Amino acid sequence: MKRDYYEVLGVSRSADKDEIKKAYRKLALKYHPDKNPDNAEAEEHFKEVNEAYEVLSNDDKRRRFDQFGHAGVGSSAASEGGAGQYGAGYGDFSDIFSAFNDMFSGGGGRTRGGGSPFGFEDAFGGGGRRGRSAGIQGTDLKVRLKLTLEEIAKGVEKTLKIKKQVACKECNGTGSKSGKSETCQTCHGTGEVRQVSKTMFGQFVNVAACPTCGGEGHVVKDRCTSCYGEGIKQGEVTVKITVPAGVQADNYMTLRGQGNAGPRGGASGDLIVIFEEKPHQHFKRNGYDVIYDLSVGFPDLVLGTKIDVPTLDGSLKLTIPAGTQPNTMLRIAGKGISHLKGGGTGDQYVRVNVYVPKDLPGKEKEQLKELRKSPAITPVPGDYENEKSIFEKAKDLFT
Repeated sequence: MKRDYYEVLGVSRSADKDEIKKAYRKLALKYHPDKNPDNAEAEEHFKEVNEAYEVLSNDDKRRRFDQFGHAGVGSSAASEGGAGQYGAGYGDFSDIFSAFNDMFSGGGGRTRGGGSPFGFEDAFGGGGRRGRSAGIQGTDLKVRLKLTLEEIAKGVEKTLKIKKQVACKECNGTGSKSGKSETCQTCHGTGEVRQVSKTMFGQFVNVAACPTCGGEGHVVKDRCTSCYGEGIKQGEVTVKITVPAGVQADNYMTLRGQGNAGPRGGASGDLIVIFEEKPHQHFKRNGYDVIYDLSVGFPDLVLGTKIDVPTLDGSLKLTIPAGTQPNTMLRIAGKGISHLKGGGTGDQYVRVNVYVPKDLPGKEKEQLKELRKSPAITPVPGDYENEKSIFEKAKDLFT
């Protein structure tokens, strides 16, 4: 199973393009084939990282991936971009090599006064002051939504009740009674602390989240008694979503900012709705097609008949031609499931089975005994079409 692209790059779903690019550079350098000769595992990671970057760095592809997962961007992102030997995005390695140039050419003015001439901190995205943090982002939520085959076939609107963390109404999510906070005296509002160490190669700077404010840059003194200074409480909200036609089990939809609220005014996480398919009483799904098993009496198979059969949007009369063989598949065009990306609708297949009664009254049994003597109903040896198994007929149908 393909991994989530955000997981591959090690970034959150709210990551901006700069964060995605920095994560990509770091991993591409780590797994680059030139750095890992004859290492098949590293090469696979390298391809995976490039594929993830090609999708997440493209606004349209990222939007489709967020909504529909891998199904929204095709089976492989690399198939769309004219990928080179090592997969999609290989041409972007000028960015990576420019990082090396910065490292070994004095950093282009990136180093801090008296610091290391290699500029490690900036080359790998650690440079610059963040300024006051906008708060800690809330966590993502995952919910599973069960859908009937009828809902999947045409698409549906759903209303979900979600239990999640919401902003405290008493303090408007600030965590403070007065709604005010003070600049953290440890980090002076930057949200980070730095520790400088000297080595024979120069000066190295280690940057970490401030332990006093947790990286927020500010602290609350007069804590709200309702939320105990967190700015969030457990609550319940109603969310409406439009499920497109054609989704499959484990496809998912991401709703930005609909997850848990962040503490003390932090941005909300995302709500990820994962789709599940309920078993159907009559139909089995095969991609965008559906299959219905129909039992027909022997006389009707011989003589032909018309029978009402259910479909995903009502019933219709199906003609059973005279002489229809058991396990025959009859096709009803356009009565399947609409394609996820548009462009058509699947079909319904009716698999005709012969009904064999377990017991018969005496009169009918005698009639069958007489009928059995007739050469017209005796199988002809070597009649291949009549002797084909259900599996062979199904194979013929779908190939």
